[in-house]
Amino acid sequence: MAQVAFAPALAPPSVTAVLAALRHALPAIRARAADLDAGGEFPAEDVALLASIGALEVMAGDTPSPRELMEALRLVGRANLSLGRIFEGHVNGARLVAWYGSAEQRRTLDADLAAGKVLGVWNTEPAPGVTIVGERLRGAKSYATGAGHIDIAVVTGATASGEKQMVLADAADPARADPSAWRVRGMKATVSGTYDLTGLPVNPATRLGASGDYEREPRFSAGAWRFTAVQLGGVEHVLTLLREHLAASPAGQDPIHRARFGKALAATRSAYLWVREAAERAAAANAGPEAISFVLMTRGVVEEAGLTVMEAAARSVGTRAFFVDNPLDQACRDLALYLRQPVPDQALDRAAAAFLAKDAWADDPLW
Repeated sequence: MAQVAFAPALAPPSVTAVLAALRHALPAIRARAADLDAGGEFPAEDVALLASIGALEVMAGDTPSPRELMEALRLVGRANLSLGRIFEGHVNGARLVAWYGSAEQRRTLDADLAAGKVLGVWNTEPAPGVTIVGERLRGAKSYATGAGHIDIAVVTGATASGEKQMVLADAADPARADPSAWRVRGMKATVSGTYDLTGLPVNPATRLGASGDYEREPRFSAGAWRFTAVQLGGVEHVLTLLREHLAASPAGQDPIHRARFGKALAATRSAYLWVREAAERAAAANAGPEAISFVLMTRGVVEEAGLTVMEAAARSVGTRAFFVDNPLDQACRDLALYLRQPVPDQALDRAAAAFLAKDAWADDPLW
């Protein structure tokens, strides 16, 4: 993406300083969200802001605790879910390089993060998919968040044996991006179009890890807690808008509306507790199948909270919630789409099967 100049500090700021700066920046990010949504524009100014306060560097490293990273993801999600999706993809991409990259790739990552470069992870693809032919990629990725705007994407390509191999790809070439493919009602500012990877190199500098590393467990499934944290921020934003409406209108004195709000509040806070626990379990040194099951169940809890809060807002605010100039309209459109990503029913089914297989109320690590 086009870099916005900022003065890098001699040393990265502390996690505490980054979180404080994020909280301070939320109103400005939120104020720009509606225009970005209306135009389907990539939030370049907000991404540059995340770089300037050190969030792209610090939160993508190993300094933050799981709870601190959760807080950062949740805060950005509260401000703008599209920006939160970009931020979470950046953190995910950096973690993959840190886990599976060579010493040289990790050194390059440190320099890229310090320079404010933005990473992403692209896996979804239209048929026939992305393949590795010789020392080049062939094919395209779809739903490619920030296509043509972010700097580096971790992409997957099929080897001759059919295994998935991660490759570091240049993601900033607008000539390779087709934003018109992202024709959606929500999350428009992620600009998640298609991106043609054909001809990009696969060599020691760009080949990341070994075949199969991308889906290596428990990191692959347990790492989903990060996007539940962003989704949680979106749920909290809708709940906040509902609260503001009820507090400022006679509806707030109606016991039916209050009861509906109470259920939405309980669902949201429960989701927060699940995400907080999932973050800790996924990051534990002994994380295994139990952590995966807990994270998968957390996805279902967050989804249910989101659906509950959006329904409460629609019922209590009524027709006004669907006007394009009402903040609830964008907040619910974005959240409704983000909750569909990826295969939430399958995730809940896997979690339920695991909890049925073991007694969660006995002395069991699932609980």
